[in-house]
Amino acid sequence: MGDDELAEIRRKRMVQLQQQAADQQQGMQEELERQQRQKAQLQMVLMQILEPDARERLNTIRLTKPEFAGAVEQQLVLLAQSGKLRQKISDAQLKELLRQLAPAKRDYSITRK
Repeated sequence: MGDDELAEIRRKRMVQLQQQAADQQQGMQEELERQQRQKAQLQMVLMQILEPDARERLNTIRLTKPEFAGAVEQQLVLLAQSGKLRQKISDAQLKELLRQLAPAKRDYSITRK
């Protein structure tokens, strides 16, 4: 194999790697855009089904427990899509829903002898 052949093989391989990297970056960009659209749609639905004080409470919960807030949001969207919501959810109704969805707390008592 001559130097020219090796240089050509390397050049072809470099072009192939650059193309793969560009395709991968484009795929990541498309995925990011899809996630942003999905997030915007979720926020629009939540604005339609939650009163402002309930939305504020949910945003506060999102700061401390993002996974739990995401589960609550999904539950609210499912309720809205199934047609079970007749009116906007108030803060009191959201509190009740949060109580139902929150995991049970364990009470610990320590006795010293």
